[in-house]
This record gives sequence, C-alpha cells and structure tokens, in this order.
Amino acid sequence: MDLGLKGKIVVVTGGSKGIGLACAQAFAGEGARVSIVSRSKENVENACARLPGSYGLAADLSDEAEAARVVETIERELGPVDVLVNSAGAAQRTPPDQLSPVAYRKAFDAKFFSYVNIIDPVVKLMAARGSGVIVNVIGNGGKIASPTHIAGGAANAGLMLVTAGLATAYAGRGIRVVAVNPGLTETGRVTEGLRAEASLHGISEDEARQRALSRIPMGRAATPQEIADTVLFLASDRASYITGVSVSMDGAAAPIIV
Repeated sequence: MDLGLKGKIVVVTGGSKGIGLACAQAFAGEGARVSIVSRSKENVENACARLPGSYGLAADLSDEAEAARVVETIERELGPVDVLVNSAGAAQRTPPDQLSPVAYRKAFDAKFFSYVNIIDPVVKLMAARGSGVIVNVIGNGGKIASPTHIAGGAANAGLMLVTAGLATAYAGRGIRVVAVNPGLTETGRVTEGLRAEASLHGISEDEARQRALSRIPMGRAATPQEIADTVLFLASDRASYITGVSVSMDGAAAPIIV
C-alpha cells in the first residue's frame, strides 16, 4: 500500500531508540525525509548511521528554548515539517510512598512538556500553512492507573487531553492530531518499569514480566515495529478523517470503551 509519504519531512522525537527509532525506520522505508531528535548526541549519531540520509539533532525537549531551536533548525535546513511524531521522554516509575511534588514535576517535565514544548511551535507553523499531522506516542498509563506510574500516568492523561483539544482547535485549519497508546512493548523503558514493579512487590524481574504478560489476552508484548506501523498509517492520507483520538495498542489488556 502506497501511503503517500515519499518526500514528506518527518520529525521523530525520541527517535534514537525503541518505538521512536522503529518509527524513524518505518518512515524512511516509505521514502520520507526523516529528522531524529534525542537528548543524547551519541544516540542520535548511532541512529542516523543506521538511516542513511536522515538528519539528527541532540536536544533536551523539556527545555522550551531548546525545543524552539530544534523546530527553527529543521525548518531552515530541511523545510516545512509535514509530520511530527512525539516519542521522547519517559517519566520515572516511582513507588507511591516515594512520590512528592518534586517527583510529579519531574514526571511532567520528562513526558508532558517534552511533547508540548515542540508541539506548540510546530502546530502553529502547520496551521499557517494549512496542513500537517502530529502523532503522539503516549501510553495507556494515562487511562489505567498503576501504583508505580501515578505521576507519569497523570502526564500521559494530560497529553491525551492535549491531543483531543488541539485536534478540535485546528481541525478546520488542515491539521490532524492523533495519539497511540502502547501497552507493554519490548523496549528498554518497559524493562525499567518491570524493574520498578518487581521492587515494589518484592519479586524477581522475570516474575514481574510473567505477571504482566498474564494480564494480556494476546499473551505477548507488542514489538516497536507494530507500534510504528500504526503511527505510519495515522500519519498518512489513508487516515485523513481520523483526528482527536487515542488508539490503544495493548493486546486487549484494558478492554474499555473509548
């Protein structure tokens, strides 16, 4: 299926590892011009080496000024951004007894503002041009409360509302804003989360993984490539009437009506 993404300028934040890297590879495979943004310069360089022709920038997107610099640089060097995929940042999982206002603030800086800081300038530029797509990779922690993911889950919930709100606000100006909410996915971040769960319940990481898998009716975790395939479709014109929604990808672990 030709998704019509050839030549599109696509920015993938958090694009050097995990789901973000899988998204960058998927867009590159469709002939898009991919720009990878990540905090680590080394990780950016490694990712770009795997994707010849890609463009990379190291930046901490929790910093509003750095996020604005990224957008300005990409638009100057590559041209107008057609698609923004946000997959940067992850809130540290914290046992409830260790939560504090500082922990909540760090979670929002790591997840919520690392998205909002780059969404804000990009959506306004897209609106001025009358076209563009933003896909936010968020996570089902914004729907289903977890004792070790309260602060991060709150940030995820906020991003889901931002997705729906911006989609409504900019629908008449040619912009689509959608989200994907992965459940358990085989990435380094999920491994860290399982480690926190194991510590909270006094079990091994292997047992924490088996417990997590037992709650998934499909019996397995997702792969980053499966998440990327959905992001790819949502960013394409094949999904031209889909906006303002958050698509769950959790193997039916949370069978709720949305």
